[in-house]
Amino acid sequence: MLTKTYLKNLNYQVLKAAINVHKVLGPGLLDSVYHKCMKRELVHLGIPFESEVLIPINYRGLEIQVDLRVDLLIHSVLPVELKAVDAIHPIHEAQILTYMKLLQASKGLLINFNCCNIYQEGQRSLVNDLYRVLDD
Repeated sequence: MLTKTYLKNLNYQVLKAAINVHKVLGPGLLDSVYHKCMKRELVHLGIPFESEVLIPINYRGLEIQVDLRVDLLIHSVLPVELKAVDAIHPIHEAQILTYMKLLQASKGLLINFNCCNIYQEGQRSLVNDLYRVLDD
């Protein structure tokens, strides 16, 4: 059963993986490098995930074929978008919020590797209305 506690634990595990990757590589690389290393780290930690998952677009009852992908989907419930940018901007948050809506996910995670400290400045956990109805 999907609960807030379950999602909080998943969020923590993914942040642990990101911190491990960041400790080894540091900032300044392309997001594709961090993506590949995150996949290795998630496997190492035994965290089930899918990579570059196609996001379905349903427009007025029709499925529209587009190449829209979320970087990682953890346990089929937590979308994760990886960045290597100067700063997280509102457009990055809007992107993960839209992915969450389209995937019907109640929580999402945005990670920016181009920072000094992932936990303090390089991550944002976002929730939507679906999160409010989950049990603790």
